[in-house]
Amino acid sequence: MSVAGLLMQLIDDSNSAPAWIDYAEFGKRFVAHAVTAARIEAAVSGMTGHGITIGPVSLAPAKLASFTAEGKVGAPHVLRCGPQVTFEVTIPVSLALTLRLRRKKLQLEARVEIDLTLHARTADPLLIVIDIPPITRRDISFVLRARAVESSWEWLLGPVAGIVQNEVAARVNAMLSEPQTRRGLVFDIEAMIGDTRSEYLDNTQFDWIGYDEFGRRFFTRIVTRHRVYEAVEHLTGRPIEIGPLRTGPRDRATVTVNGTIRLPRLTDRPAGPVAFDLTLPISLDITVDVLKVNRYQAELEVPLALTARAAEPLLVVIDVVPPDPGDIYLEFTAHGVRAAVLGLLARIKKQVVRQVAAVVAQELADPSTRIIDVAARINDVA
Repeated sequence: MSVAGLLMQLIDDSNSAPAWIDYAEFGKRFVAHAVTAARIEAAVSGMTGHGITIGPVSLAPAKLASFTAEGKVGAPHVLRCGPQVTFEVTIPVSLALTLRLRRKKLQLEARVEIDLTLHARTADPLLIVIDIPPITRRDISFVLRARAVESSWEWLLGPVAGIVQNEVAARVNAMLSEPQTRRGLVFDIEAMIGDTRSEYLDNTQFDWIGYDEFGRRFFTRIVTRHRVYEAVEHLTGRPIEIGPLRTGPRDRATVTVNGTIRLPRLTDRPAGPVAFDLTLPISLDITVDVLKVNRYQAELEVPLALTARAAEPLLVVIDVVPPDPGDIYLEFTAHGVRAAVLGLLARIKKQVVRQVAAVVAQELADPSTRIIDVAARINDVA
């Protein structure tokens, strides 16, 4: 979907006023909604099926005892917990062990589980990073599956467990450090929305920011003048049709107005929330029929203030205050002397301005051009 399409995403909610939230709260909700258990599983699932081979490892002097282990990494299990978008992840590893003591051999099965705590963190400029701390021996449990083990073997089991835990930690850390895995843990929101390639996916170091700062940056970096202009540019060429209106003494004059909205102008507001000044130039042809037809041309400029606001549950709203007729500038050009001195001119100007303001307000009342359901767009991302 194009950026303009994103900014004009339709929603069919009620026409009630949105429940506003601030940019900081928007950032918290964005991360909480975007980073799900399913997406965490997808990010680390690249390890599933990777083989692990350990040994042969000597366990005693003169190589009296040794062991080897072979197995593979299983599918991760992810459980969401905590208010700060934290996940508990368990990665199983199944191993077949072969122990040798002098000329004897013992084969065992072992189940290894790696317990991780993952945090969804936000980073400069507009990144969500799944932060995985380095795995240590303490994160790894080791359970042997055996009905009975002779006492002559028992002294080997403790050293075997320790070595397996250290080796598995090193191997899985290496897997998580692979470029392809790292890229799956970094989400560049600005690049995703802009449909461009991110320059941050291979980063190993990040400048962390809070969820609140992430929310503020979302609006300043995503709701830009260029993107908002793409959303309002569609107004260019929209027809303005008013009348016929009856005016004057005994409503003897009939006024008909036809025109179009010309290319809008949009400028940034330098301070405060993300906001813009929008000017809609409008050209009108006005016909006043009183005894005979009188024709006028009019140029109007409708000034509007646009503010990018956040609303519940996770909406971006381009909030627009309806135009005040008193702020609309209108310049008449009459065709002919009689038209120029027509006594109804002042009243007609006021009526035209009020009607234009009403038409523009009606156009802006449509939420389809002003509201983005960000949660719906996140859900649509594969």
